[in-house]
Amino acid sequence: MNALNDLIAAARRQAVAGALADPGAEGARVMGICNSCRYCEGYCAVFPAMERRAEFSRADVDFLANLCHNCGACYYACQYAPPHDFAINVPRALAQVRLENYERFAWPRRLASLYRRQGTAVVFALAFALTLFFALAIALAGPRGLLAAHSGAGSFYAVLPHGLLVAIFGASFLFSLVALAIGAARYWQAIDVPGPNAAPASGAATAQAARDALTLRHLDGGGDGCYVRSGLDFAPTSQRRLLHHLLFYGFLLCFAATSVGTIYHYGFGWQAPYGSLSLPTLLGTLGGLGIVAGTAGLLWLRRIRDEALADPAQAPLDRGLLHLLLWSAASGLLLTLLRASPLMPSLLALHLGFVLALFLLLPYGKFVHGVYRSLALLKHAREARTPNPVGFADS
Repeated sequence: MNALNDLIAAARRQAVAGALADPGAEGARVMGICNSCRYCEGYCAVFPAMERRAEFSRADVDFLANLCHNCGACYYACQYAPPHDFAINVPRALAQVRLENYERFAWPRRLASLYRRQGTAVVFALAFALTLFFALAIALAGPRGLLAAHSGAGSFYAVLPHGLLVAIFGASFLFSLVALAIGAARYWQAIDVPGPNAAPASGAATAQAARDALTLRHLDGGGDGCYVRSGLDFAPTSQRRLLHHLLFYGFLLCFAATSVGTIYHYGFGWQAPYGSLSLPTLLGTLGGLGIVAGTAGLLWLRRIRDEALADPAQAPLDRGLLHLLLWSAASGLLLTLLRASPLMPSLLALHLGFVLALFLLLPYGKFVHGVYRSLALLKHAREARTPNPVGFADS
């Protein structure tokens, strides 16, 4: 009995430690076994897309990996999960493929490689360096320095010139957009290959993919939710889906606040900071609260999820993005609350440091999974509108 328990424990440790060195080969192995079983076909988009294939090329694995939302439902239902000899762990195998995708399709790849190895450390080092840069710029800009009260329209620009901020953040945002676009184009080129599953573009497929992405439809684990610790066991819950919604729509509200503020500034000549009941302030406050709640909740959920579901090498990227978003939003809320106090210049430097770090790191961390997943959902929606080439009806 002790020998059996030792064997089970060893298999469990192997599953937690990671699978094969080649993520693509492991993903193909896992999908091949799942394609023979098909017990989990109703859980998410991965399995009906998988059933359209008899074999799995690297393009297929890259596609399926970004359809996976890592809910864990298939892992707990699987009769071939560790300690079985097959050691099937779909969430981890596909997470390892996604991590490799983040670096392989990134531009420039060297930046992605650095961030992949030391995600959280890079986040705080860069944010600290940029905060220090802005703090020194403020301290040298005038005699009032970092501890002086500023109030009224244009008070932010009394601390740092508007032209300087536009130049810095405009250039960094443009760089991020270009890098994200190149990465997205590389990923789409890799998965949209000629073959029996090639499907033409259609408006209905695009609309379906957009709905699936915006509603996080496949983050429900087949209807019950994502698995987290509940007492001594793991149980499904809708918390992860709710927290992702708070984070995603909070981010969109903050982007809307910035867009409205840009229109105010250039269209009407109204300078920030705006009044407490103004549209940019209301949108930014609601968005900031959503981001803080979403990121804090997701960081907490990471502590109670089963380690077997995650790729340990991806943890720095996950935490790095969550901390970037959390501290960007939290510093922005503090800046809004204390914008007329002597702390305003220091808070402005802190907020600008984290936001600029967020802009610069967006193309190299976990954020890109949203772009790749949306493209994978688009391919899946197109395929679902064509006959199944291996002879089975789509689920």
